[in-house]
Amino acid sequence: MSDPKTTKPDAKPQQADFPLPDLASLARNLVEVGKKSQQLVVDYFSRRESKPGVGVVDPLNVGSAFVDLAGHMMHDPKRVLDAQVQLWSGHLKIWQNAARRLIGEDYETVVPSPTGDKRFKDPAWHENQIFDFIKQSYLLTANWLQDTVASVEGIDEKARKKINFYTKQFVDALSPTNFVLTNPEVLKETLRTNGENLVRGLTHVLEDLERGNGRLAIRQVDDSKFEVGGNLATTPGKVIFQNHLFQLLQYAPTTEEVYERPLLIVPPWINKFYILDLKPENSFIRWATAQGYTVFVVSWVNPDANLAKKRFDDYLTEGFYPAVDAVNAATGVKELNIIGYCIGGTLTSAGLAHMAVNKDTRITSATFFTSQVDFTEAGDLSVFIDDEQLASMEAQMKSQGGYLDGDAMATTFNMLRSNDLIWSFVVNNYLMGRDPLAFDILYWNSDTTRMPVAMHMQYLRECYRDNLLAQGKMKLAGAKIDLTKIKIPVFLQSSKEDHIAPAKSVFKALKIFSGPTEFMMAGSGHIAGVVNPPSARKYQFWTNTKKAATLDEWRAGATETPGSWWHYWDQWLAPKSGKKVKARVPGDGALPVIEDAPGSYVKMK
Repeated sequence: MSDPKTTKPDAKPQQADFPLPDLASLARNLVEVGKKSQQLVVDYFSRRESKPGVGVVDPLNVGSAFVDLAGHMMHDPKRVLDAQVQLWSGHLKIWQNAARRLIGEDYETVVPSPTGDKRFKDPAWHENQIFDFIKQSYLLTANWLQDTVASVEGIDEKARKKINFYTKQFVDALSPTNFVLTNPEVLKETLRTNGENLVRGLTHVLEDLERGNGRLAIRQVDDSKFEVGGNLATTPGKVIFQNHLFQLLQYAPTTEEVYERPLLIVPPWINKFYILDLKPENSFIRWATAQGYTVFVVSWVNPDANLAKKRFDDYLTEGFYPAVDAVNAATGVKELNIIGYCIGGTLTSAGLAHMAVNKDTRITSATFFTSQVDFTEAGDLSVFIDDEQLASMEAQMKSQGGYLDGDAMATTFNMLRSNDLIWSFVVNNYLMGRDPLAFDILYWNSDTTRMPVAMHMQYLRECYRDNLLAQGKMKLAGAKIDLTKIKIPVFLQSSKEDHIAPAKSVFKALKIFSGPTEFMMAGSGHIAGVVNPPSARKYQFWTNTKKAATLDEWRAGATETPGSWWHYWDQWLAPKSGKKVKARVPGDGALPVIEDAPGSYVKMK
């Protein structure tokens, strides 16, 4: 908790301007809200009746963790009592300072808004005494609850992570910003529009329920404003190879000469590749071609039931290796550089270790964007990985035809940043009654993909749960995968605020790879930390080429540089890319053109 701040009351307190509504219009709109609410309830129960059975009561196995918490708290009643006293003492301070403010005396802000918390950006949260009181009371209780459950001793570490995660989900859901009468911005909009915002909001709720077939599929973006191949993924190129698992794209050169060694990008199949090729101004692929690289990108198929039995092994033997072979054939060059992004990086590391077993030296350097190979500190996603949850997930996937629906995956990732990716849209779409904005990254985020059951369960169990890859115990395609056999130069990119592949987790690869390995940390998170073009002049990055035992030690000696890290990486890769040769045009090599980029696989829903 931050130290209290003393504030002198304004001579003329700036209270939020709450307009007076037209009572007749407000009444009519409230009647309409009632009708739509009734329709919502009827819709809900009719859908429930059409789906017999209630399913698994606790598919996430949350209940057992909180039962364990309650048991340990019962054994230490003094600690519970002390926590209660602390809570009531905090609330008493808030009451006392609210009273001082009311009569015009100097007062303290007992619980200031957290830095960067967008929920409380409206001035009324600070200027209006009532809403400031509500905000501080909520923050005090939320902080107290999270601190209390986090401090209980004797709980298994995995259970503790689950308790902490779901406690945060609980307190985020109960934020006063999520309710009409306790959110000044929503209240002002309700009075200004005579309740029309609530009517529009309930219309959005009904539309989202219909779109999700009974599941609330919250729209994050105005998807009518985007088209893959129209105003997204527009870098010129061709599809020059395809099989049942992926298409390989080769991009047209923008320089007269290119580096001899081509660059192959292996993106994640949890999302679609065009995160690296959004609009021209923030496209990494377009930028890389402009630096003189012959860029190839794997575009994974969106799998259905036909690919349910595909394993991680298959993504190696039918994805990774054929892509490398195709780059060789298309360019006539044996050696190449490679980039692996997220799970695409995990696959790439396994592929490099597999190549080492077979003394395959075609890949001469590797870059990893926010990729994990050691999963001991995998962040909040590890909350969803225990035997009970994995069994429930596997059963669900098999009942759906052998795959995990893309919306289910998206919900999981959205929960990692629930205030930004769930509740902000609840407020905007449903309470304020606004239409979603047109934002390219959010469109990409909503363009979900499915996961084959065999691959996904193997990945979660062997990597996330058992950490077999880092231990050298994972077997793929008939070989034991030993990452210490990777001796080529490696560049590790991490992001400071990454909740999916935490920087601490990415850092662990420094102690695994045996060749010259450089670690770099970018500002922002899993996406914006990577997609940060130099022209944007945003964020920063940190570098430190000295050996360090921990991430904290590395950061202590790191140099901060403002802006994008792309040029820094280019300076690392260029000397490893060979001499300059005449630019290659897609289709001029041994592989003919199949279709224009971005191809047809990326457009599959």
